[in-house]
Amino acid sequence: MTGRVIVLNGGSSAGKSGIARCLQAVLPEPWLTLGCDTFVDALPASMTSSDAGIGIAADGEVSVGEGFRALEAAWIEGVAAMARAGANVVVDEVFLGGAASQARWEKALVDVPVLWVGVRCDPEVAAGRELARGDRAGGMAAGQAESVHQGVRYDMEVDTAGRESLECARAVAACLTERG
Repeated sequence: MTGRVIVLNGGSSAGKSGIARCLQAVLPEPWLTLGCDTFVDALPASMTSSDAGIGIAADGEVSVGEGFRALEAAWIEGVAAMARAGANVVVDEVFLGGAASQARWEKALVDVPVLWVGVRCDPEVAAGRELARGDRAGGMAAGQAESVHQGVRYDMEVDTAGRESLECARAVAACLTERG
């Protein structure tokens, strides 16, 4: 039996990880949470310090090279394979390329039921969260707040600036239930 996938797309510090954890608590069946941070953390150190990998500038701008894209393609296919094997997966993602990023996931998930969720957050609120976290380059949250949504199609959107993660997760769970 094929599992299902919920893709949460939003900028840095938008609240995706909190929603993902709450989804694991409110959904009746088990769901794995995987995402861009999981993938980046799995990269060798050489991929975080070369033009082929991923780079984060002092202003929070993220750049990726060909080596990163090749490994990312394998990662996406692996997540899709887990869903095809029966795992339910929440994907916590940042579509740096907007619609092009979504297209890469759509291609891999062509035969898997997917709920596409836009996680929006006011850039100033996200920047405040970024500062409080202390583990992100300043400017990343504000820079990604809108750009990650450009050209992306969603089944639903949530705004975390005025809603708690649990409330957003319940809305996502309700949408998932409605879709069957």
